[in-house]
Amino acid sequence: MVKVSVIVPIYQVESYLVKCLDSLVHQTLKEIEIILIDDGSMDLSSEIAQSYQKKDRRISYFRQENQGLSGARNTGLKKAKGEYVAFIDSDDYVEMDMLELMYQKAKEGNLDLVECDFYWEYVDKKRIDSASYLDDYFHQIRVVSWNKLYKRSIIEKEKLQFYVGLRYEDIGFTYQFLPFVDSYGQVNKPLYHYLQRNSSITRVQNERVKEIFAILRNVLSFYQEKGFDEKYKVELEYLFLHVILGRSSYRISQVKDKSVRKAILKEGWTLLNQEFPNWKKNHYLLEKKDKMHIYFRHLNYPLYLLSNVILKYFGDKIIKE
Repeated sequence: MVKVSVIVPIYQVESYLVKCLDSLVHQTLKEIEIILIDDGSMDLSSEIAQSYQKKDRRISYFRQENQGLSGARNTGLKKAKGEYVAFIDSDDYVEMDMLELMYQKAKEGNLDLVECDFYWEYVDKKRIDSASYLDDYFHQIRVVSWNKLYKRSIIEKEKLQFYVGLRYEDIGFTYQFLPFVDSYGQVNKPLYHYLQRNSSITRVQNERVKEIFAILRNVLSFYQEKGFDEKYKVELEYLFLHVILGRSSYRISQVKDKSVRKAILKEGWTLLNQEFPNWKKNHYLLEKKDKMHIYFRHLNYPLYLLSNVILKYFGDKIIKE
């Protein structure tokens, strides 16, 4: 029996792929399948992947025309046969006991979803991202897909997929999966190495940052279609306000074109206030007493614009603190 299907999208990662695949083929959990989806690589990634396939019968290799990360993951889901599914990015790597520890945790409680802590790994340092929110996972969960085990039967039954052609696909998939989770668990040990290409948190940003709004609209539409929107209204409202006012604001501030930046800010503010006009009364927002949530509670549109200007010039320092 295949206990875990490991889906690895591959695109132009020849410098990192060997380390990633070595960390998977040497997993202490042996009953796994490793599904390599070559998303049209033009470097040596294809040759590296196929060489590993020849050495390990648990590895299957598929090549397709470039569809992006979401398209590659969706292809992998169609091939998967395991009890659980893991998504591993091919420029990262994992601890040798990651899948064993997470699978054991999943089986102990017949869990639908398990996540582990992870390392933010920079060129010259690393830091641990840890969390503990077993009773409050729905609105606090780390939305990345690669530190989790998902019960495959849920994905298959509900026909869940990643949204193709959009950035921030992990938010979309995670929040599609969450309404079907009856049991959740954590392995409070860093098992995944999330590689950062340099020590700065600044990333080159452009107009595509606004694709997060399309992801949020898709999530809301999904809940409405499934009849979950009223049940999870408070959680969805918090997701919208936290992403738009918090997570995305720094990325937007790094867009160089001022007119584009202002247009994106306006679109996000409008989306939040149209869908959730009473967001300042959100239960989760009011119960949190940290500086960020106090800031959220006092935001209006002029202050939101001013804050983004501050983030443009001092965001790197503010976030590091």
